[in-house]
Amino acid sequence: MVSRFSRAARRPTSPELITAWERLDAGDVPGALRLLRQADPAPLAEVALVVGRAAGTAGFDDLRTAAATLAAHPDRPQALYDYGYACVERGVSHLAIPALREALRLTGGAVAVLRELVSAYEDEGRHRDAVDALLAHEADLTDWPDHYLLVCNALLSGDLEQARRRYALLRPPDEDLWRGAHDRLDRMLRRAACAREVGPLDGADLRGWQFVMGGTVLGTLSPYGFDAGMTGRFAWLHDTHGQCLAGLVRLRAVLDAAGVRARSVSLLPDRDSRILGLAAAEVLGLPAEPFEAGRQDTVVVAYDLGATAGDPQGAAVLEQLRERVPGQVLHEHAGCWTDPPPVAADSVTLLHQSAVAPWAGGLRQGADDGGLEQGDPDPRPEEEIAASVVAADPEPDEGDGRTPADPVEGVAAFVTAVRDTWLRGDRDAVRSTGPVGSSRFL
Repeated sequence: MVSRFSRAARRPTSPELITAWERLDAGDVPGALRLLRQADPAPLAEVALVVGRAAGTAGFDDLRTAAATLAAHPDRPQALYDYGYACVERGVSHLAIPALREALRLTGGAVAVLRELVSAYEDEGRHRDAVDALLAHEADLTDWPDHYLLVCNALLSGDLEQARRRYALLRPPDEDLWRGAHDRLDRMLRRAACAREVGPLDGADLRGWQFVMGGTVLGTLSPYGFDAGMTGRFAWLHDTHGQCLAGLVRLRAVLDAAGVRARSVSLLPDRDSRILGLAAAEVLGLPAEPFEAGRQDTVVVAYDLGATAGDPQGAAVLEQLRERVPGQVLHEHAGCWTDPPPVAADSVTLLHQSAVAPWAGGLRQGADDGGLEQGDPDPRPEEEIAASVVAADPEPDEGDGRTPADPVEGVAAFVTAVRDTWLRGDRDAVRSTGPVGSSRFL
């Protein structure tokens, strides 16, 4: 049956959706989509009307078509599935979830719909919901990929015991397609066993879970907002020379605790990374050399791997860093946790949503009216800026006093406990925040 809305209405009627529609009138597609994320549950047909218009403006014809079909036929499982699939493909998985849940209900648990719903939950970091959805249809699950997805999402939700129990029942895959995933899951569980020896692996153990998920040792916790939603991650950061130096000092402690004996620092091609790499060479007492694929026993230093990926030369280098060579350590200073880079670092100083390098010329207070203005980047040669980093004060920011004590000795103790599972396997990108949530600011 076609609803009265789908036959006749050309505009949404829910108050939140009317506001989103007005944003589209003004050409503000991102603003409209943000409102859809924040809006209370609304009829799927009305949501699809807004999404379809936004998709048309953005040139996403697949999503526009699927949304139009759903707006006309919100009770058809295929329309719900196609719309959910298109939302996932276009990076708006939060919009897919209600439609896929309804399609799953109407189909009585069709496995294809279930898998797409799990994918949407994973994109949104809703791993517990993914586990619940899989368990509700456990009788229909196959080992690969379904039970694998159950183990992985149980682990990423923080349910380590269920992940271990389910993994013990998971048969190794027969197809090459899944062998890499099986190996990654095995490494994650081994890292979890080591990390649990030195930390609680609870909902506030950011360092522990960062290591479990991607094999990354986190050097520092944000000193602000730990108990107010950030849990050790930064939101916006205007970096300082001193913070860069503090990160390199901790990198030195990490390498010492792990028994890594590097012979050089490898410089990546982007300017930010070259500056930090030159400073790292001074702090570590090693020669600095341009990056070469296959060089062993070296520390590859990046300021922000996401920015490196945006550099044409840097993107090619990151492809070469997916598979590590013996003795190679990839260190990143400022890792973006809301838009992770394509390669996971072995060591990262801090996690941020948005960061400005100390020499990049970010916003500053104007001398005339006190308002904010864009500062000029530091024009000095890279070697001089690197020297300023080495000469800076590395004393940590005391912050708001609510972050747990995080001395360098604690980081060294953590690395000592996990060193046998560090620097193993490839550097898979980490898309999940795992069990430790942090507030996001759009």
